[in-house]
This record gives sequence, C-alpha cells and structure tokens, in this order.
Amino acid sequence: MTTTKSPKPGKKPAPVKHIGIVKNDPWLEPFEDAIRGRHDHVLYKLNELTNGGKQSLSDFASGHLYFGLHKTSRGWVLREWAPNATEIYLIGDFNGWQEQEEYKMTRIDNGNWEIKLKASQMHHGDLYKLKVKWCGGEGERIPTYATRVVQDPNTNIFSAQVWAPAQTYEFKKKNFKPDTNPLLIYECHIGMAQDAEKVGTYIEFKENVLPRIKKDGYNAIQVMAIAEHPYYGSFGYHVSNFFAPSSRFGTPEELKELIDTAHEMGISVIMDIVHSHAVKNEIEGLGNFAGDGCQFFMQGGRREHPAWDSLCFDYGKNEVIHYLLSNCKYWLEEFKFDGFRFDGVTSMLYYSHGLGESFGGYEDYYNGHEDDEAIAYLTLANLLIHEVNPKAITIAEEVSGMPGLAAPFKDGGYGFDYRMAMNIPDYWIKTIKELKDEDWKPSSMFWETTNRRQDEKTISYAESHDQALVGDKTIVFRLIDADMYWHFKIGDENFMVNRGIALHKMIRLLTASTINGGYLNFMGNEFGHPEWIDFPREGNGWGYKYARRQWNLVDNKELCYHYLGDFDKAMLNVIKTEKNFQKTPVREVWHNDGDQILAFSRGDLLFVFNFSPNRSYTDYGFIVPQGSYDVVLNTDSKLYGGNDLADDSVRHFTNYDPIYEKDGKGWLMLYIPARSAVVLRKNAE
Repeated sequence: MTTTKSPKPGKKPAPVKHIGIVKNDPWLEPFEDAIRGRHDHVLYKLNELTNGGKQSLSDFASGHLYFGLHKTSRGWVLREWAPNATEIYLIGDFNGWQEQEEYKMTRIDNGNWEIKLKASQMHHGDLYKLKVKWCGGEGERIPTYATRVVQDPNTNIFSAQVWAPAQTYEFKKKNFKPDTNPLLIYECHIGMAQDAEKVGTYIEFKENVLPRIKKDGYNAIQVMAIAEHPYYGSFGYHVSNFFAPSSRFGTPEELKELIDTAHEMGISVIMDIVHSHAVKNEIEGLGNFAGDGCQFFMQGGRREHPAWDSLCFDYGKNEVIHYLLSNCKYWLEEFKFDGFRFDGVTSMLYYSHGLGESFGGYEDYYNGHEDDEAIAYLTLANLLIHEVNPKAITIAEEVSGMPGLAAPFKDGGYGFDYRMAMNIPDYWIKTIKELKDEDWKPSSMFWETTNRRQDEKTISYAESHDQALVGDKTIVFRLIDADMYWHFKIGDENFMVNRGIALHKMIRLLTASTINGGYLNFMGNEFGHPEWIDFPREGNGWGYKYARRQWNLVDNKELCYHYLGDFDKAMLNVIKTEKNFQKTPVREVWHNDGDQILAFSRGDLLFVFNFSPNRSYTDYGFIVPQGSYDVVLNTDSKLYGGNDLADDSVRHFTNYDPIYEKDGKGWLMLYIPARSAVVLRKNAE
C-alpha cells in the first residue's frame, strides 16, 4: 500500500507497510484487502489524472479556467465539452437570439467546442445560451461552466448572463484560518434568513444575520443552496448550474463580500456542496446537454436516482471527475469558501444508494455493493481540496457508518475531516416520540452521543434542517407542540412549555458537551423557532410565510424564546473556555438509570444531568478529583427560564474519603433539581 498527498511532478508516493485504519481497529483485519484495493484504485486514478505525477491534482482540476466564458485581452472566448453535438451556436441579447454564422462554435478536439469573439460582440450583463444540435434533435442549453445564471421574473426562464463587471470584489481578509477548536457550525439558508416574507439576499444576510451568529458564539456557517437550482423549494439539493452562485440572493460580488465579512468576524464559511446527483432538467441543467442523456450520468437503470427524482453522475468517466473536481477548486479559489459539507455521501458509496439496507456489521461495507468509482472520486476530492487549501474543512453527510470515511488517506481512509453524527438526531427523535419521560435512560444517551470511531472526528447535532421541514417536527415542537402558540409568553407558561424548555436545553447541552470534533445547529433551532419550513408552492399560495426566520421572537424579552437563545450562547461560551475542548477525553463519572442521573468530565469541567421529571436529589455524591468547584452553567437558572432552585454562587468543596484519598479524589455532594443539568469547573489549586 502507498500513501500520498497530491504528488509533485515526478515524485512517486512512498510505500507504507500497514493500513492505519486497520491498525486502529482490528475488527477491520478481515477486510484489509478490500481497503487496500480501494486505496490502490485511488492511486491508480491519481496517477492517470496527473499524467504519472507530471502535474498536480490541482493542475488537473482547472476545467473552469479553460471551459466556460472568459474575457481575454482580445475579447471573449467560450469553450464547451459536448462530444455528441453536431453544431453549436451562441445566441443571446447580442444577436437577437438568432443562429448566426459569426456566433457558430468550432469543434476542436476531444469533443470540445470553441468560439472567440471581439470585445464589442458581448457585454457585461448580456443574457445568452447555446443552441446545441445533434443527430435527430436540438435544444437551447445553458453552458455547463456558466458562472452566472438568472431567471426572468415574467417568463421564469433561466439564462446564462455575461458577468464581467468593471470592478470585481477584492477580498480584504487575507490568509484566513478557520477556528476548529472546536468547530461550532451555524447551518443557514440565505433566502429564508430574513423576517420578511420574501427571498433574502447575500447583503441582508451579511448585515442582519452574521452579527447574530458572531454574538451567539458560532465560528462557522454552513451555507445551503448556493449553487443555482431551478426550484427554490428543493432547498438547493437539485442543482442545475454547478458553477453559478444562486442569483436569487444577489450577485457573485455580493456573495464574495458576505464571505469576506464573515472572515473578518472570524467565521469560516462552509458550502453545502451537492455532487451526489443533479436535477433532471434539460433546458436549465445537464440532463441531456447535447442529445446524450449519459454525457455526465450513469447508463441504463443507474442513471436515475430511485428516491430523489434526479440523475446520478458517472464517476467512472474522467471527464466527469474533471468537471466535479474543478467545481471544488472553483468555489475555494474564486469565492474563498473554507470547505464543503458533501451532501448525500451514502447515496454515492453504494450501488443501492443505501436504500433499504441496515448496515448491521462490517461485512456490509465490503460485500461488493460499494461503488469504488464514487469512493475514488470522494477521496480525490478530499486530496484536491486540501492541496488547494490545507486548512480547508470537509464534512461528509453519511448515514451508513462506512469505516474510514473521515480518516486520512495515508491511513487507508477517504480523507474527510469530519463526518456527521447522524445517529444522534435520530436517537433524540426516537426517544421523544417513543419513551415516557420516566423511561429516558442516561446510559443510553451517553452511549449514543459518544459512540463513534476513535480515529474519525464527527460533527454532533441534536436536530437537522430536515426536521424543520413540513411533514416533520423540530425538537421544540415535539416537546411543546401547539402550546408554543398560546403559552410562550413569560408568566403564562404551562407544564408542557416548562417541560419543553427544560429538555430542549438539556438535550442540546448533552449533545454539544460530548463532541469529538464539532457541533452544528440549524438556523433558528437554537431559540426554538416555532414554525416549520414550507417553501412557496401551489399548496400554500406560493407564499413565503413559512420560508423565513422570525428573529423578532428571540428579540422579544417578553417571550420565552430568548431563554433558549441566551442559553445556547452561554453553552457555547462554556465549551470554548476549555482549551481544545473537542480533543479533551470524555470521562464518565457516574450514571444511574434508576435515578436518571448522568455525570461526566472533560478537563476541568464536570457535567451533571438529572433527567428525572419529578425527583430532585439533595447531596447526590460523585467521586471526582479533590478540590473546589464553581457552577458555570445551570439549565435551571432563571436566566434561561428555569426555576432557580439552586444557589449557583455557592462554591462546592469535595469531602474527604480515605478510600479515594490515594487517588486524589473525594466526594462532591450536589443538589440536583429534577429535569435540570449543571456544569461546574474545578478551580486551580
């Protein structure tokens, strides 16, 4: 087995003897040959794509610098890959949308087409398309590398737009370095980030939402729906134009300004990138670009995704790899994104897309139903991204648990920095839906939030954006439901509201305090946003009432929402006070399912939870390092909508016990009210 970064020209990767992920997990030994085979396949592809190491992977992934429309010193040049085309005309505002000989493209080599124009023949702001002809048909198409695509407000037709402003945006923040200690992600959607019933803009997000995120304590945003998509309600997951930032939200320059401003605030910007599938649309997208429906996509029955009504890329084609890798590099270099959250990774890994599979044992990851070409692409994407920007962040949204996904390539992994801990939100949903409060078991909670591969970092989260959509429920709505509408004014809370507020805080604290990489929250969930997400559609009169975030609710100090928002801010602040919190071992101190008590430590912080709905405990003892402890966070504080039953100003001292004296430990006796959690910090001696 060999290991490599993207090699320098002429330099071969050095061989290593052992596969790291197998060394770290002996249960993988029976599958070492399969792991080695996948690794070697990536090396084979890497060697092929880099011409035997004569160029770097980054050099290969430069399709966007060659294809598409570019302004040159002499005028314009447009290139396109369309091997099945017989003729291509450039049509647009500049020629009355008519086929004209002077705008006819020329076939050059390898299925590529080219046209060169004078500077006077096209102008910034012009709309244009390609008129593509093939044997037996023709159609108007948007260039595959178009960097600006706009929709006509009257006809709803999409067209490419010449984007070459006289003044391009100049980034002020140079050499930004993401803060990953720990990574605290605020997942967001530009369009629905406003209070107003409309589509929000990049500028409005920069001015109104970024300051909130900074104030709340998050150090990264994960932005959905950036690449252009025909249907707004797809949440950005049915992409048509992979190189065009959505014009719904503003201009490319305004997106750059948003990212630059975030960097100046110390906030990383992660793009939710969709390379797992593409929209089926032919006029707007890649579905049938030049009379060949499989130019970018799989053949036969594998072409269409059975669950998503979309098309599946053919990762076995070098041209497709070239297109997708170039897409990664483009967003990193042109817009200074700090990395990507790859959507739908499970769908890519398996021929079945993971549908209907249980993944109950290691053999399920190595039984021949894995798509090695897709695995190779994902690994190459990670190698490329970290070659272009070594500080970049890559996150895999993957539900099957494939080993090695977030392990280094040199160890036999696929090279992601993090994987989403998708088991955790599923667990909380199941617990809230199926168990009475008296049956919540701390041992189960602790296992679920800490059960992960030790050589792979994860992003933990209590709930996802999927749960906020119509047809599902957020945690706060599962806990409180309709009472949020009638009893969320301070002083008018009922039992359901008090219960929901208490558990909402405890669930988030337990999830965030057990991370081994990072924590994620979806926009508005931190303060218990009451409305589901329902994008404009025929069924709601094409309205935006539910496709927004009501910041006025958390700003209103007369409502309970601010309790949850204030607690979220305090929680993140406590986590950040422990240096390298995400790397600090989580050490269980005690659990008792009968009492519904859980305690664990991380460095100098001690976390204590009482999930009992009706039993408070006086002088409940824990064996901890000797010394004094101060309360730094209490979910029961009146500041966060609690009952304020304990005096948090009291310093707690451990009691001597000869049995534990030799270990430097003693008894810490605490009063723990029902349905509450407290965080204490051990004082320096």
